[in-house]
Amino acid sequence: MLIKEVESFIEEDLGYDDVSCTIVPDKPAEAIIFTKEDCTVAGIKEAESIFCYLGIQVETTLKDGDCLKEGEIIFRLKGGAVSILRAERLALNFLGHLSGIATLTRACVDTVRQYSVTTRVACTRKTTPGIRKFEKLAVAAGGGDTHRFNLSDSVMIKDNHLKLMGIEAAIKAAKKTSFTRKIEVEIESVEYAVLAAELGADIIMLDNMQPEAIQKTLKTLSGKGLRNSVIVEASGGISQENLEGYAKTGVDVISMGSLIHKSRWIDMSLEIVKQ
Repeated sequence: MLIKEVESFIEEDLGYDDVSCTIVPDKPAEAIIFTKEDCTVAGIKEAESIFCYLGIQVETTLKDGDCLKEGEIIFRLKGGAVSILRAERLALNFLGHLSGIATLTRACVDTVRQYSVTTRVACTRKTTPGIRKFEKLAVAAGGGDTHRFNLSDSVMIKDNHLKLMGIEAAIKAAKKTSFTRKIEVEIESVEYAVLAAELGADIIMLDNMQPEAIQKTLKTLSGKGLRNSVIVEASGGISQENLEGYAKTGVDVISMGSLIHKSRWIDMSLEIVKQ
């Protein structure tokens, strides 16, 4: 985490008159942070950045992606009592939120692995403004794919692009951008999937298609000799509850905004153990 980011988060949390923490005597103290439930942990580096900025000594043997059992210790801390109290909520917020994303992602990846060893589980740009990179890295910690971090990473031609300029003109324009950027086209029919592949798209996103329609599309692409020329991605309304059906289709990527916006925070706690 960049220093300016740490300072921004601390400023937001402390405000201009921190009375809650400063009423305690600022003497040396020790504390632990532990998980109160099983999880895949994420946010280790973010929490460490907060502790280090506030002059707190940190001990941990963990890294993002480690699987923890209820009660396991994540951090051992030494520092001034006021600094530890100031770091507490901010660090726990990052750890709880990001570990929740990593835990849900791990569960979804495990589901998909029952049917495919190659299909990637990816997130989307449905993220919280200001902390997107942390949320996407939490997906990676859970074994998922980060997809695009921003609009500059690749050229994605979505439904509104097609309404404004049509698929042929859109792909032609996309090809004029940098050769390093892949071209992805969002489609909703078998016909458009075939056309996008024929026009040279690198990735075809089958948006809001049911598993049966996805299987039909893959079969049609194979019949026309196009299946191996494109990456096929399924997206739209996919959650942990209906994931199994999509995992059975044989698509290359399953994108799930729900990895982030439907994840549940993991319950973690900081406890003073010596003062």
